[in-house]
Amino acid sequence: MICEVIVDIAHSEVDKIFDYVCDVPVEAGARVAVPFGRSAATGFVVRVKETSDYPAEKLKKIYRVEEGTPAVNAECLRLAGAIARRYRVPLALCLRLFIPPEMRTGKVAETYRTYARFAQDVPIKNAPQQAACLAFLKENGETDAARLREQFGSAVNALVKKGGIVLDRRRVLRDPYKGVEGQAAEHVLTAAQRRAVAAIGATDKTVTLLHGVTGSGKTEVYLTLIADALAQGRTAIFLVPEISLTPQMLSQLRARFGSAAAILHSGLSAGERFDEWQRLREGSARIAIGARSAVFAPVENIGIIVLDAEHDGSYSSESAPRYNTFDIALMRARHNGCKLVLGSATPSVETYKRALDGEFALVRMPDRINARPLPDVNIVDMRREVKRGNPSPFSAALRERLESCLAEGQQAILFLNRRGYSQTVLCRDCGYVAKCEQCDVSLTYHSEENCLKCHYCGARYRMLEACPSCGGKHIYYAGTGTQRVVGELKKLYPSARILRMDNDTTNGKEGHYRILKQFADREADILVGTQMVAKGHNFPLVTLVGILDADMSLHFPDYRSGERTFQLVTQVAGRSGRGKEKGDVVLQTYDPDNYILRFAAAYDYEGFYRHEVNMRAATMFPPFAVIVRVMVSGAEDRAAVGALREVYEKLQAVYVEEREEFLFFNRMHAPIKRIQGKFRYQVLMRLTSRRLLERIYEIVSGVKHKDTLVWVEENPSNLS
Repeated sequence: MICEVIVDIAHSEVDKIFDYVCDVPVEAGARVAVPFGRSAATGFVVRVKETSDYPAEKLKKIYRVEEGTPAVNAECLRLAGAIARRYRVPLALCLRLFIPPEMRTGKVAETYRTYARFAQDVPIKNAPQQAACLAFLKENGETDAARLREQFGSAVNALVKKGGIVLDRRRVLRDPYKGVEGQAAEHVLTAAQRRAVAAIGATDKTVTLLHGVTGSGKTEVYLTLIADALAQGRTAIFLVPEISLTPQMLSQLRARFGSAAAILHSGLSAGERFDEWQRLREGSARIAIGARSAVFAPVENIGIIVLDAEHDGSYSSESAPRYNTFDIALMRARHNGCKLVLGSATPSVETYKRALDGEFALVRMPDRINARPLPDVNIVDMRREVKRGNPSPFSAALRERLESCLAEGQQAILFLNRRGYSQTVLCRDCGYVAKCEQCDVSLTYHSEENCLKCHYCGARYRMLEACPSCGGKHIYYAGTGTQRVVGELKKLYPSARILRMDNDTTNGKEGHYRILKQFADREADILVGTQMVAKGHNFPLVTLVGILDADMSLHFPDYRSGERTFQLVTQVAGRSGRGKEKGDVVLQTYDPDNYILRFAAAYDYEGFYRHEVNMRAATMFPPFAVIVRVMVSGAEDRAAVGALREVYEKLQAVYVEEREEFLFFNRMHAPIKRIQGKFRYQVLMRLTSRRLLERIYEIVSGVKHKDTLVWVEENPSNLS
């Protein structure tokens, strides 16, 4: 038997198929150990055949098959090839997406535990430990054998030999979020939900956009569609934009489907991720839920794929291979002949246009469940607060509403999309700004640790006692972060129970879950957080949302800045008033007349969309054009510049030849010139169509410079 093997080395020089002889049964998708060069390597079998074009005497033998069941199923094997061709990256790199990372290194495996149980009474003479052990098992039932040996020592083995005890070795699954159990409830759909389910089922289009306001009940629509798929003997994939949302969704899935749901995301331990992946691969779990990596779940015969909050930028991968989750989900939906449902209260402009143009089906849910009103939004002009001598991050209106909320025993969420204490630390004498040594960004002051942190590479620095440039002592803390907000709240409301949720407080897989559960269990009155608190959460007692510095993202030099601001404001406002009591939102801004904020305050997505799409049509930005960015990154500036020059010259030849296709073409420093010690440059292009994309990918894939990375980004989620 001949196996075609792709060696698990993510390098273009070895990105090709090698033939090996195999003496044992093996299937496509299996991981195998093979001789490669002067050493051994692991590879994936991509095809099994009877003969080879190479002489038999020159073919090497496979050392061994790594697992009994192929690691990559037939669909995923095909999908990996499609991704490799689509993004011009080595096939091995794509195959890695479909298995837990630790499988490749051999650092994780199935775990087993031995249990002891009483079998029968046996003669025992002058052996009190044996008698006690047998009595213990009679009384307590099956017990972990290791614990039993700790208590009774050699008596356990003696009883096994006599036949009084039977040992049973069983596989033990590591269960993430053991305590996450949903409460079973009747699943009675509202009229709007029934119409949505029926419309999605009736359409002949693969992709459906479910456009429903916050609180309209989109999740129940998703669960009903999943239930229908499972009833047909099929599987499901449920994607959410943030790891923080997975426990909440897992709770609802477990309440509805029990152990059929398995969770996949990077926050799990190696063993937990491996076991959940195994459950899906074996078919004991039929629903995969997680952030973007869950799109690669090893499920077969998929009946529904849900991509919730489709507008979220986190669905674009920023590490190799760089992919868009929607693209992968669409490939899987077409392969399985199933529906792909995109859900959002604030769809991306590109997605909504495709729905209006008829490429996608469009299903609307314009009202909240039980006709609950959307919260009122009060826009506060912070310029007036400054003129009144209010230095606080809280306006008078927000303080008044907070006091009322606390007095009534309700809960509040305060949103500020900036963690730490102060955004920038600078010297008032000379203007020096504290910056990271490895990244071209200012450092953020964190008061709890009394240190400066880089939010790009994670480096920590001692707090400045004096300016390193001029020796001045007038150190100023500019800007406000979540730490500072919490500190100010504690001064204003000393009896209030306050939680903070940002990247600094959510370490570990249960970091998000712990904070959210505390808040849901009414162990806190106020939740202060970054964008983690803006998406998908349902807290019935929250009647107030305060949005601090609402226009923070409004003026970024990025064509999507207005869209992002509208989405973020609308989403976080939607956390208020989801219970019996009507909600309020206080939106603080220094630009109160901005049309984006006005549309958001009125929940007027249609008005926002019309304005935004007309502006993009006039200026030729996506979806009316394609932005392509070629990034160059290297530890040595000279090498990075050399790679930039080569790729620019090759692309320039295309530009000269196809000038009518280009709206913009130039090379420049990346907006952030250095991250993690790597110098960064870019070639930025704006094209009238996607016609030249394949050619650009081909050119870039051919640029090879040692210790320098070159890659392509299509319509990058953030140009700033």
